[in-house]
Order: sequence, then C-alpha cells, then structure tokens
Amino acid sequence: MADPDTRETLLEAVELTREFDGVKALDRFSFKLRRGEVLGLLGANGAGKTTAMHCLLGLTLPSSGQLYAFGQPLHSHRIAILRRSNFSSSYASLPGNLKVWQNLLVFARIYGVAQPKQKIAGLLELLEVSHLSDRLTGQLSAGESTRVNLCKAFLNDPELLMLDEPTASLDPDIADKVRKVVRRLQRERNIGILYTSHNMIDIEEVCDRVIFLHKGRIVAEGSPADIVKRSTEQSLENVFIKIARSGDLENTNGKEPTP
Repeated sequence: MADPDTRETLLEAVELTREFDGVKALDRFSFKLRRGEVLGLLGANGAGKTTAMHCLLGLTLPSSGQLYAFGQPLHSHRIAILRRSNFSSSYASLPGNLKVWQNLLVFARIYGVAQPKQKIAGLLELLEVSHLSDRLTGQLSAGESTRVNLCKAFLNDPELLMLDEPTASLDPDIADKVRKVVRRLQRERNIGILYTSHNMIDIEEVCDRVIFLHKGRIVAEGSPADIVKRSTEQSLENVFIKIARSGDLENTNGKEPTP
C-alpha cells in the first residue's frame, strides 16, 4: 500500500456539482491538489473543464458541493486566497490598449509586488519576450500574448497556479521552452498547479497526476504512465481519444478503471 500523501492540500473540491438548465456540467466532482504537484485536468470539449475552472476561480457558483483553498472555504475567503494564487489562459486577453509593460505594472501593483519593474523585466526575459515590452498588447500575436499572460501569472510568486492551455498557439520550439520554464519555476518554488491542455506532450512532460473528465464526472485518475498501463491503448493521446468517444477507460487486466 502506498504511503499517504502528507503534503499540504492547496485546492480541494468536494462533491462539486454545477447544473445549467437541468444539465450537469459537473457531477459530484471531487479532487485534491497538493503543494508541489502539477495536476492535469483533461477531457474533450464539453467534458466540464471550463466549468470546473470557473468554479475554482470563483467566476461561477456551484449548484452544490464545497470548494476549499489553503484549507479555507473559497467563496468566504476569496480575496485572501487570490493574493496567494494566479491564473493564465490562452483565451483571456489583457487590455489591448496598454503596452505590455503597462499591463504588467498594473497587475504588479494590484498584487503588491515589491520592486515591480525589476520583477517584470526578469519575467519578460525568462519567457523570452523582453523585446515586446513597449508593444501595445492588442498588437501581439496569439503566441506572444500567451507568453505575456504567463509573465502576469508568475508576478506575485503564487503558491497556487491555474493554467488553462498555456501552450496553445505556440510553435513546438516555444511550447517546449514554456513547458520547461513552468516546470522549473514550479519545482523551485514548490507551487501547486492545476493544468489543462489538449496537448498530451504537455501533460506527459509537466503533470505528475491527471484527471480525465467525461460529461462532468471523473472517469480516470492517476499518473499519465499509470493510466496508459491500465488501458488497452499505447499512448496517452489514444487514451484521450478513447475516453472522449466512449467515456470509459479500457483495461487489459480485467479490473474496473478508477472512478
């Protein structure tokens, strides 16, 4: 029997359910994200990932269930929790009428970042976008905007980070660099990260553990390698396709998949 994980729980959902017009986008969704762990949240479009993210960010309220961050109820301690957290999505844009450095300075002041200009310069260099500092954010390409968003996400040295498709719109070379930066910072700072992606290379290189959602319910959970072993598929990509199409994880050992 494996030893229990004694690391601090940074984020927890308990029986989280969210209904829209009688349809359950999330159905009794429960998980724990621990300090120092990268947890991948996977599933086809419509599986419930976006709804889960919105609930975890406090953008929408669950129909039932509980949410905790740093051991506190999320909705009654939201401001204190947000000070210790951050978020980045390839589909959420920063104000386009501000220059890159202006956008980042605004957020640095919101987070109370010490020596904000030095912090911004260091992150721009780390993500290889220093040359974009004086560009209007609205004039950036999708890939450039993604990397600037990641700079914003690391501004306040978050303990808890939620990344939604962080390598979308990036070419393979830049995507590889971003994965390595994210993993390096995560390990150096012992961050807990909730990570969504449709890119299984991302998941296999970055995530310690993954959860597959189908129609709002967990259908598989474990390390990427463990899930492949428990299936009849040869790769995580094929497991993703299998679950997207059938909602189930095949198993060659005659055992039921982990719910």
